[in-house]
Amino acid sequence: MDEWWTLDGGHTWRLVLQIVDDSRVGFNRACVHLEPWQIVSYTLSIACLFIWLQKLLKADRPLSTRIRAVIFSAFRMIPWVNAQIKEEMEKARRDLEETIHQYDKKKEFYKFLPEHGLASSNIIHEAELYKTMSEFSFYDGRVSGVIFADVDEEHRALLQKMFELFAYSDSLYPNLFPGCRKMEAEIVRIVASLLHGGPGSCGTVTSNDTESNMLACFAYRNRAFVRGIRHPEMLVPITAHAAFDKAAKVLQMRIRHIPVDKNQRVDVGAMKRAINNETCMLVASAPNYSFGTIDNIEAISELSQRYGIPLHVDASLGGFILSIMERCDFAVKSFDFRVPGVTSISCDVQKYGFAPNGTSLILYRDSSLLHHQYFCNSEWPGGIYMTPTLAGNRDGCAIALTWATLLYNGRQGYTERIEAIINTVREIRTGIEKCPHIQLLCESDVATVVFTTRGLNVYALADRMNKLGWVLTTLQNPPAVNICVTLNHTKSGVVDNFIRELNMACEDLVLNSEFSQQSRTAAIYGMVSAVPDLVEEVSHMYLDSCYAMPLPPTGRTLSVEGRKKSLIPD
Repeated sequence: MDEWWTLDGGHTWRLVLQIVDDSRVGFNRACVHLEPWQIVSYTLSIACLFIWLQKLLKADRPLSTRIRAVIFSAFRMIPWVNAQIKEEMEKARRDLEETIHQYDKKKEFYKFLPEHGLASSNIIHEAELYKTMSEFSFYDGRVSGVIFADVDEEHRALLQKMFELFAYSDSLYPNLFPGCRKMEAEIVRIVASLLHGGPGSCGTVTSNDTESNMLACFAYRNRAFVRGIRHPEMLVPITAHAAFDKAAKVLQMRIRHIPVDKNQRVDVGAMKRAINNETCMLVASAPNYSFGTIDNIEAISELSQRYGIPLHVDASLGGFILSIMERCDFAVKSFDFRVPGVTSISCDVQKYGFAPNGTSLILYRDSSLLHHQYFCNSEWPGGIYMTPTLAGNRDGCAIALTWATLLYNGRQGYTERIEAIINTVREIRTGIEKCPHIQLLCESDVATVVFTTRGLNVYALADRMNKLGWVLTTLQNPPAVNICVTLNHTKSGVVDNFIRELNMACEDLVLNSEFSQQSRTAAIYGMVSAVPDLVEEVSHMYLDSCYAMPLPPTGRTLSVEGRKKSLIPD
């Protein structure tokens, strides 16, 4: 024992033990006047304080945000401050409602069922009026994203026939609609093959990109629960789709946002440092919606394999176009199942697959992951209830339309269309580089062109372009504008018109500084920057305005029969 003590530095250890013993004696002397109940109470109080601080630091919102919210709430309790905020918010509500309903000149609404059904001709006439309410022409290539397919009469005729065949089909009942079941299975296999999924790859058709990404979160949360993780946490780039924030809120998961570098790609080093025992999934974008950049998925894959954490790639926007770009000999960064650490991919067919809205896919490397997505209730009185996705009843018609679209275009058809889109992207970039008041913000990897301004308000520029009939996407952090190029932008003259009118809008802002002050978009983002705690309230007002039914100047618009007065014959 003496030899061990000496070899291990006996003097040092004796000193350490002496310090510990002195501390013990000093602590006992300090507490000698305390009664046992006091010692227990103080101990419990300190323990509770420690637990509270731990929860505070691990909450979903950053500490600085929560402190700011508390301070702002305190300020709002001051009467004159609250009155001023209410006045400004009411003004914002009126502006939003006016903006939302600006295309509805008559402001007539159906508020209850007509006493008698309307004639088909009247309904079609009404629908045609509703369709013409928008002043924007998607198919003239003046809108960023939204509708990715062009007008193909043969394709539309095919979709109309498919609608007639499957309008009331429901894929929840595979025994009643076996055709829909087979179509969905074929869609999954076709897209999985495009993304180089092996024979074990699998997945389901969903309604949109949000559902696809939420299902991935749902599966990995359930997987974490099985492995004993009580508070699953996902690591998500700040540029990733907001669907992950929604999933975190709905599924009661923790989410940690990882910063990006100057090229708007996730900082892999920061992601590595954020990994902990409760990390249940890593997320990468291919590409992200805002800037069109692809994260370094190969590097994130190494983290996934090293720590045994699933890696989900959100390729909702780029999955289809990236898989076809390789066939066109364009350089494509690795993102799909060929990267060994990738365990799931979301991919929209309603975007660059040119299918009608309402279809996306969530794909997994193997069925063991997919099974965590399934839901089954074996004790429901209505029988054994099982669903593969969040929805119960699912639109079989949407599946049929997607299936028909994939077969109609074929590999060659997609190759021709995607090649035209990428060439158009390059033309737009070249044109923007020649604009004296505009600069490209980053080098996007797919079909999104992101730019900002030199010395001008970029949001005012977006508003000026809107006045000229263009609908661009406004971004924040940093302030910028993007145009998501679709098949409609490949038409002759669209790029030339866009660059010419972009220069015109810049010149208008240079010559008329008041345009920047009158910009509604600039005002909204300015308010967000100045008072970020009001953003949620303004968002609620915007959504409320979408459902509002403001009265027209003439007052009543409905007859006692429930029909619009303008439709009642004299």
